[in-house]
Amino acid sequence: MSEAASSSSTPASSSKPNDPAVEDIEKLLSREATAFQREMEVERILKAFKLNPYEILDINEDATPEEIKKKYRHLSLFIHPDKAPHPRAPEAFDLLKKAESDLSDKTKREELDAVINQARVMLLRTHNLPPNTRADDPRLKNLTPPWRQQFLAQAKQLLIDEEVRRRKAVKMNLANEGLEARKKEEEANAKKRKAEEEAQWEETREQRVGSWRTFAANSKKKKKTKVQILG
Repeated sequence: MSEAASSSSTPASSSKPNDPAVEDIEKLLSREATAFQREMEVERILKAFKLNPYEILDINEDATPEEIKKKYRHLSLFIHPDKAPHPRAPEAFDLLKKAESDLSDKTKREELDAVINQARVMLLRTHNLPPNTRADDPRLKNLTPPWRQQFLAQAKQLLIDEEVRRRKAVKMNLANEGLEARKKEEEANAKKRKAEEEAQWEETREQRVGSWRTFAANSKKKKKTKVQILG
């Protein structure tokens, strides 16, 4: 009777939580889950709108500089190319670095926030809401699509428009710089030609003077000959 009880208790002891085999499987599953999460985060970063650092870092627009740095450190460690198996992890890592750098630059962040705030005001106006309406306002809770989705779409459009304007301005500046450079080059070439012409004029001065003297002497001889014939 006691042997039966002993034998029946053996299988139960093999499934204890501290069984090495069970612990190994749990660790393996945990590692696989973590690797999967790393890959999913890399995918999220790669799909995020590249002109919106907040979206890349997955952080609210009112985040403090300390919160931004903390989020960046967490994500950069989590999807670091040495840890994340995703083949595009280095690209995602670079996007994170640029996003954090842009938000750490006071001027760049102010310019970004101005565009994003404009998107918020424009979207609130379409819903007949005052511009100071907060994102957690009950009136924004049951919108379709959700408020956050609409807001990111509106911000994306304005950021694209701003980027197009910026690139046009850069292109125009480059064109103006090229025009100015060509103008300066033409002026320099004109000065060079003038200097060469003046130098050549000086070099042929003696030749011109000699030619003039010869011409003058020949003219005098012809006049004397005519006088003799008339006499």
